[in-house]
Amino acid sequence: MIQHLDVDGVPTLLAATGGPMHAGLTFRVGAADETLSRSGVTHLIEHLALAPLGLADYHVNGATAQAFTTFHTQGSETDIAAFLTAVSGHLRELPVARLDVEKEILRTEWSSRGAAAVDDIPLWRHGARDYGLTSYPEWGLGALTADDLREWAARWFTRENAVLWIAGDRVPAGLRLSLPTGTRQPVPVASSALPQMPAYFVNGSRAVVLDSVVRRRVAATVFAGVLEREMYRSLRQDTGLSYTTTTGYEPRGDGYATLRALADALPEKQDAVLGGFIDVLAKMRVGRIEQADLDATIAKREDFLGIAEVDAARLSSYALNVLTGEPNLSVDEHRAELKAVDLDDLHEVTEEVMASALLMVPGGLSADWAGFVAAPTRSTEILQGTTYQSKEGNAALRVGVDGVTLLQSDNPLTVRYDDCSAMLVWPDGARQLIGSDAIVLHIEPTLFDLHPAVLPAIDAKVPDDRQVAMPTRAPDAIPQPAAVRQPAQPATSTWWEIPALVLSGMGIALVGGLSVLLTLAMLLTETEPGEEQLWGAVVVLWLLTVILALPIVKLWRRRRR
Repeated sequence: MIQHLDVDGVPTLLAATGGPMHAGLTFRVGAADETLSRSGVTHLIEHLALAPLGLADYHVNGATAQAFTTFHTQGSETDIAAFLTAVSGHLRELPVARLDVEKEILRTEWSSRGAAAVDDIPLWRHGARDYGLTSYPEWGLGALTADDLREWAARWFTRENAVLWIAGDRVPAGLRLSLPTGTRQPVPVASSALPQMPAYFVNGSRAVVLDSVVRRRVAATVFAGVLEREMYRSLRQDTGLSYTTTTGYEPRGDGYATLRALADALPEKQDAVLGGFIDVLAKMRVGRIEQADLDATIAKREDFLGIAEVDAARLSSYALNVLTGEPNLSVDEHRAELKAVDLDDLHEVTEEVMASALLMVPGGLSADWAGFVAAPTRSTEILQGTTYQSKEGNAALRVGVDGVTLLQSDNPLTVRYDDCSAMLVWPDGARQLIGSDAIVLHIEPTLFDLHPAVLPAIDAKVPDDRQVAMPTRAPDAIPQPAAVRQPAQPATSTWWEIPALVLSGMGIALVGGLSVLLTLAMLLTETEPGEEQLWGAVVVLWLLTVILALPIVKLWRRRRR
């Protein structure tokens, strides 16, 4: 059983384990609680809380997710007490002396992390806000001050907004959680940047990914397992199109969960994988779900519920439910709900999946043919204002009192000032406005005939706390308009050109004249080619004339360039 206790005002969960003692301190705060222009504040506090601990002799870790931040440790009872006591103390009194160092570490962490196939999905579904922020760099790091961090920690890292969970037979002796007093914070409301669903977008990844939002319930977790079995059989076993076929189910804390499915593909097989992937979904949508897959998935979940360490294994997810107010089922209750899931329940989940589906397809492909609508990449609103033409003539920038519109062929982009999640500001004058719907509008002053007052006017309209200072760019990184081709100037003469022209001309006149006279004489006297050898001399003279003319032609062409 999982016991409910209290340690220094922090709700505490305790479950027995036969293995090493481990524990976690989880807070209801994450990246989705931030804004794009100040993103990274929670992650930075997590790093600061761990930094003074240095290199520990036991396992310690911290993780910042979309809606939760957890500090985890495994070791002896003494080690766990020391770790959790130190972390809570650092959260109350942040070690801001390491602020600049930890900022650089986080920038390095971001630049060195590998791109995952699902990285862009949050911004396509949610935009540049709440749950979509994990798709963006932590642009807020540079402007964050010690006072900003203290204010954030005082609001979010409190005893009322935390849950302590321990896999062990008791609370470690000497453990103290000196967290400030606060209030339990609700999970952020999930936004949507999709006007229609099911939708799709094109990505450079070689994988096909389905992202959907479903009601949180046991039937949805079972559906994820059944879908994975069907994908494995159809896309790997039967056709050999994919190597990796996997699904995932993650509760969001607001009564809903994210359900994803992924299938990878070789470049030459991407269209076939996309077709097979959609065929699997269509098959399940019409109710063609194998009872054997349902039975196997339920049996696998029951095996997990039957292990001796089941309560200890559930602690971390159990703690999240405590933080969000979601119900926690006992093992018996969970087992009973599993057994109640039938094929009709799975068909119902399939309908939910398709109604909220966002499909990521490889480059060059589309999913219109399967009933998916392309996610918006352009703005429907075009603002009024002063128009400035591109120096290359292929676009125009319209700056108004409410925002900015970039007019380019049939793909206008608009960001309103009151809906701007962040504006990146470069010292050379470049600006990048990012709307809450994830529309990105980039302004390069070198490419437009802008009035000097335009950029200051835009800066004045976007609130200071949404502006992000960017580092100076190298000169060759600043785009320039295509160069206008100028007519080449005639080449200047060198000292040898005039004498060469004179000598060549004299030679041509002498040899060419002799060639003409000799040819005419032979033609008038009706000399036969086979009777006289003079024809050979004529040919030689004409070849010599051509050779003497070559320098003149070469010099003439050089002076024309």
